[in-house]
Amino acid sequence: MFGMLDWFWDWLHAIPVVGPYIEPVLIGGWLLHLLLLGGWIVLQKREPVATLSWILGLALLPYVGILIYHLFGPQKIQRQRLRRAHSRIAGDALASPAFAPGEAPDALELARLAEASTGLAPMRASDVRLLVDGAAKYDALIADLAQARAHVHLEYYIFMPDRSGAALRDALVECAKRGVKVRLLLDAIGAGKCKAAFFAPLVAAGGELAWFHPTRFWRFWSRPWLNLRTHRKIVVIDGRVAFTGGINITDEQNERLRGDAYRDLHLRIEGDVVRALQRVFVEDWIYATGDRDFLSQLARDTPSPATGTKPGTISAQVLTSGPDSSWEAIHRMHVALIHAARSRVWLVTPYFVPGEAAMMALTSAALGGLDVRLLVPRMSDSKLVTLAARSYYDDLIDAGVKIYEYGPRMLHTKALLVDDTTCLVGSANFDHRSFRLNFEVSILFQDTDLAVQLARHVEGEFASAPRVRRDRRRPLFRSRLPEALARLMSPLL
Repeated sequence: MFGMLDWFWDWLHAIPVVGPYIEPVLIGGWLLHLLLLGGWIVLQKREPVATLSWILGLALLPYVGILIYHLFGPQKIQRQRLRRAHSRIAGDALASPAFAPGEAPDALELARLAEASTGLAPMRASDVRLLVDGAAKYDALIADLAQARAHVHLEYYIFMPDRSGAALRDALVECAKRGVKVRLLLDAIGAGKCKAAFFAPLVAAGGELAWFHPTRFWRFWSRPWLNLRTHRKIVVIDGRVAFTGGINITDEQNERLRGDAYRDLHLRIEGDVVRALQRVFVEDWIYATGDRDFLSQLARDTPSPATGTKPGTISAQVLTSGPDSSWEAIHRMHVALIHAARSRVWLVTPYFVPGEAAMMALTSAALGGLDVRLLVPRMSDSKLVTLAARSYYDDLIDAGVKIYEYGPRMLHTKALLVDDTTCLVGSANFDHRSFRLNFEVSILFQDTDLAVQLARHVEGEFASAPRVRRDRRRPLFRSRLPEALARLMSPLL
């Protein structure tokens, strides 16, 4: 390979018109691309560390850096403008009366913060079930699909063409054959292993399939949005029942089929809040397809709060975040909840790469005497993220945070429990990618009974998670140095 490069370099120098000017042209081009692209990155006003990292990368990788930035660099899309325009249409059909989460000042303040940053008001749920692991989620989902009568909407990051994926696809085919309108939105990267042939039976039965941010590398003038994925897991059935949480569609998250399946948590929900999840899906579907013709029929098929559904008494507020908004609503809510805590903060996440605000919140809560616990996997599916997470342990432990590493299965649960009434469950990890790059969805609950259920579940997880000690053995070259190097990548993870 290097011989070919040497030959090409000598060949260029041998051209009379070009040869004498090769070096100054390349150097000038490098300086010009560094000036223009570096200036563009600076104007985006992101964190100084991330900005400097990209500029340094561009400087050290002349020309190649342009390609890397084109594929993976910071991106924002004008989706918020589209969302506002379409949400007026979707919102009229799917709106539901707001529900005051309680009289406590902190509860009201958190609800206002969430609504201001997402546009979604607090609503009510009549039933919320915690589904632990994939088998429980798949069983409940297949059973509810069998009862579908009008429409089924699904949005997933990962959908694999394996036994679990085939079982769900076949259930959707049966729905479509009964006349149920099936709309399936999949992330083009996460579900990329599913080819058109796999979903051909669903499409033939009348179902609709769409892809979120499909990669079109041949359109070199358009950035491929490789970094901007929908990480959401949403199912809405007839506007009455919804599923959301951390479990994708794959044998990797089905303990019946694999002994090493991920340990995870999902939600089955009924009540008014289902309409908010329906609205999130509708906005994503419109964004991905441009199709709005189904909205009027959807409004007729979706039960209104006054037509038979039990609104419930559980305060539930849907939170969304993504690169279309600079508010980082889910990140902001995590930090706000930790600051509002009065007795405990229990955080469960598979990927822990906190920013400065989150670290300050966690350590302040622990220094203030609260029961602060962090549950993470002993080894996640990303070695780099595991190393980066461990680089934060010492500061957390010194502040009084209790850290537990779950094993032997990969922990994939994303949940936050605060005090005795508040919990946050969804698709978002506790890292920069989920807070800033991915399209995520979580639900904030303020309900004592649900908090008790989540606390009981998390307490059971601690039993399988040894506590990390400050005096643990940490060899320089096997632990401390790799962790420190991985931490340098934290803003880019």
